[in-house]
Amino acid sequence: MRVEFKRAMAPREIPKLMALDRRIFPKADLFRAEDWRRYEAYWMKVDGKVAGCCAFELNVDFQEDLREDGVNPAMEGSLWIATTGILPRLQGRGLGTLMKSWEIAFARYHGFRRIVTNVRSRNRAMLAVNRRFGFKVLRKTPNYYWGPGDATVVMELVL
Repeated sequence: MRVEFKRAMAPREIPKLMALDRRIFPKADLFRAEDWRRYEAYWMKVDGKVAGCCAFELNVDFQEDLREDGVNPAMEGSLWIATTGILPRLQGRGLGTLMKSWEIAFARYHGFRRIVTNVRSRNRAMLAVNRRFGFKVLRKTPNYYWGPGDATVVMELVL
């Protein structure tokens, strides 16, 4: 199995990122085109085929769950993982763990000192992956997600 991560070419690939988002999270809130424009997104390819993607916002602290304006404030040295997604047919094969490992390596390579991410509270698999890598829970914010409504668990890894 050959795995590679390739930067998505925004804005040209935004429709493809949005389509993948719908396949991975079909009954959940999805990123809008303007969200994808501000993220640095990467395709995860397995044997040349897209298996998932991840996206970051650089030098910000995730606080949109706390702020009325929904803005994530600037924070030098902090990387927010906005999404980590694997196609449903490929889940349970260790690809989420591999992607998380790559995300952490990306952060270290680029000199980030902190990673913050948020996860739907019912996504036990990703919560477990984050814990295995040493992420600690900062807070749980009820009713952050819609479709279905759910809390978000905000987690941090200090590098």
